[in-house]
Amino acid sequence: MDKTKDNCIVSIITPIYNCEQFLQETIQSVLNQTYTNWELILIDDCSTDNSLSIAETAAQRDSRIRVIKLDQNSGPAVARNIGIKKAKGKYIAFLDSDDMWFPNKLEKQLSFMEKNQIPFTYTGYEKINEDGSFKGKDRIMVYG
Repeated sequence: MDKTKDNCIVSIITPIYNCEQFLQETIQSVLNQTYTNWELILIDDCSTDNSLSIAETAAQRDSRIRVIKLDQNSGPAVARNIGIKKAKGKYIAFLDSDDMWFPNKLEKQLSFMEKNQIPFTYTGYEKINEDGSFKGKDRIMVYG
């Protein structure tokens, strides 16, 4: 699959703010996707920890990752909206900076959407504690 960000199918939007504890795992869960035609847009909302540095290092290692640094702290909704404006993909997916995806999440979801000609879906997700223990299941929205 084409790995260039200009031809991506999915734009993954992740606002980041003081999330250094989880950010590397979040980014790695995107890098581990079996579906690879994506871009990851990390929008730094003026973090005061090492989050921006982690994001920039990831972007240097993979051209599908872009970092946008906001000039003032504006909250995750503003960061997501800026990410949407910068997105190049046919589909938009939101991923919080302290969440992780199963490796086949995008592949399964996109296959379902394209097979059924559905522009908008949501998926279930599992909740875990900071130590990785299971807390329960819920749903999350993905827009296309």
